[in-house]
Parts: sequence; C-alpha cells; structure tokens
Amino acid sequence: MPGKVGFVGLGNMGGPMALNLAKAGFSLVVHDIDRAKTEPLAAQAASVEHSPAAVASMTERTICMVETTAQAEEVIVGDRGFVTAAQAGHIVLCMSTIDPFAARGFERRLAERGIAMLDAPVSGGTVRAKSGELSIIVGGAAETYAACEDLFRAMGKNIFHVGALGHGLAMKLVNNMLGQVATVAIAEALVFGVKAGLDPQKIYDVIRVSTGTSVQFENRVPRMLKRDFEPGGTIDISYKDQELETAFAKALGVPLLLANLTQQVYQMARAQGLNKQDGSAIIKVFEQLAGVKVSNGEE
Repeated sequence: MPGKVGFVGLGNMGGPMALNLAKAGFSLVVHDIDRAKTEPLAAQAASVEHSPAAVASMTERTICMVETTAQAEEVIVGDRGFVTAAQAGHIVLCMSTIDPFAARGFERRLAERGIAMLDAPVSGGTVRAKSGELSIIVGGAAETYAACEDLFRAMGKNIFHVGALGHGLAMKLVNNMLGQVATVAIAEALVFGVKAGLDPQKIYDVIRVSTGTSVQFENRVPRMLKRDFEPGGTIDISYKDQELETAFAKALGVPLLLANLTQQVYQMARAQGLNKQDGSAIIKVFEQLAGVKVSNGEE
C-alpha cells in the first residue's frame, strides 16, 4: 500500500468517502474546520491535523472535498493550503464541484512546486458516498490518474477519465444541469397533476412505467410524496452548482436557457427559507403558487 493519504473536508459527502478509504486499508491524515467531523475518522485510526498544510506535509496524495470554489482555493493554494507544504511529486485530488477555470489556475500554481493535480468531482449523493458506489469523473494527466485509481476504486463504482484537467468538472456540470432542470420539471408536473385532481401516488405509478420517467423521477418523487426533505444534497448546493454552470457557459459563449430559468426557481426556494432542505423540496415553490400539497399521506 502506498504512503499516507490526506483528506480535507469531512462533510455529508467527504466524511463517508474518507471512511470508505479507511475501511479499504488506507492510512489517513484528515482535517476539517469542524473538529467534531474528524471524530469518526479518528475512531478509524486516522491522524487529525490542524490545517490543510499540515495534512499535505504528512502525505503523498491529498483529497480536497469542500463545498465552494473559494473554500477549495483556501485549502489548495491558500496561506495554509496544500501548496505551502506538499513536496514535489505530491498529487492533489480536488473532488469538489467548483469552477473549472479556477481549478486550472490551482493546477498552474501547484505545478510551479512540482505538485500534480486532478479534478475528480463525484455524483451519487450521500447514499452512494456511504455505500462506496459514487460515479467519479476525472480530469488530468493519464499518468496522474493511473497513480490514483486505487483511491477512486475505494470510493466509487463508476470511474471515468474524461480528458485534461477541468474536463471532469465540465462533465459534472453538464450532469448536474440535467438533474436540476429535471427536478424542477418533475415538481411542476406533480403539482399540475394534483391540481387536476389526480392521486399523486397514481401519478408516480403511471409515469414510472411510461415515457415521462427518468432516473430523477425515480429518485425524487418518492421523497416528495413522503415529504422527506432531509438533505442528500441541499437547495443551496444546487443553486451554487447552477451558478457554476451558467458562469462557465457565459465564458464559453454558450446559451443555457433552461439552466438559467430553473435557477430562478431554486432562488425562489431559497427566498422561502428552504436553503438547507433536499433538492426535492423545490416542489414547495409550485405548491405555494398553485395552492395544493403533494403527499401520499405517509409523512
């Protein structure tokens, strides 16, 4: 087994991912600004350090799994970031969903010190983070990808190397855009059907075996019907990802009609105070507008 692996960012996604690495036998050094989040890793014999720099100084490969581009910048190239303490030959894996252009800037900063980088955002939510069945979408040099495939296999099921650094993030943003647009359409359709007098459970039963179904329909509707809005991924995170999508598209000169339109629905949800609820809670926006409630009575 290669040397120690660093992991910074132990939230709803990072925590389970790091635990899967520990269970696979990797020796971990971890950090999170919330010390309580390091406790499950410490129980698995991980070393806990006080900063990203300290983590990088003790490891050969280090993972960043934080929420925003600004947080990733601080962790990777900030004053106490990986760049200040990692040795030449170190590999940084940015598994956060962030701005692809910013990621390329981080890569250049790291390269000046002989440090390699991959962008490797994930898809699958907290359920698959816990089960170790994430999809992991990697951009970067082929030899760097090969040197980290063992880590990816411990955290994910479907591993893709899609091109140069930044391409993993571009692919993730395309995927997220489709999921977010679909979620809004599903919520709108359910409210439409209930307002028309249809039983919401029957809407689900019919559509799931008809042409209107999709992975998002199968994932979202049961939660909507049960009023289960505990976050697998929050409204705020969806909105943040849409900001990345629309800004990236503007920089590329690509019009995104539905991404921009549906972002306003997520903004309406945030204005209603739904920020930290699951993305499925977007249905509450349409319920309020139409004056109905969608439920199968199991809540």
